[in-house]
Amino acid sequence: MKYQVPQFLEVEDKIFGPFTLKQFLYAGAGIAMGFLAWTTFTRFIAILIGVPIVSLFFGLAFWKVNERPLAEAIENFFKYLLSPKLYLWKKEEKSPQKQAAEVIHHAQMDVPKLSNSKLKDLSWGLDIHETLETLDNISPKQ
Repeated sequence: MKYQVPQFLEVEDKIFGPFTLKQFLYAGAGIAMGFLAWTTFTRFIAILIGVPIVSLFFGLAFWKVNERPLAEAIENFFKYLLSPKLYLWKKEEKSPQKQAAEVIHHAQMDVPKLSNSKLKDLSWGLDIHETLETLDNISPKQ
């Protein structure tokens, strides 16, 4: 027995002309809120209140952020703000004396020769020299 598999699951059906049901409801709510503000308040206050509300509803209806509806982006924003956060790493501030002691410790370690390449040995020597220069710049305060 053959079954028809639905395709284009990501595309919503156009119900009201070129608009989906969500788009139509958001746009209708925005127009209603704008009309309510226009009839309730004076023109100046109605414009101050109505324009952002109507813009928000039209943004919810038609604007997409990274190929996702604005409503989903706003929902994710508030979920992020209100959810507990887990910090796995926080950098600890080290005193200059502790940094200098670590650099001295690393500089005094015997490093085995792991390669036969003179280029690698040269780059290793340059890296060590740089750490010794930073050690000279970090001197304990007296």
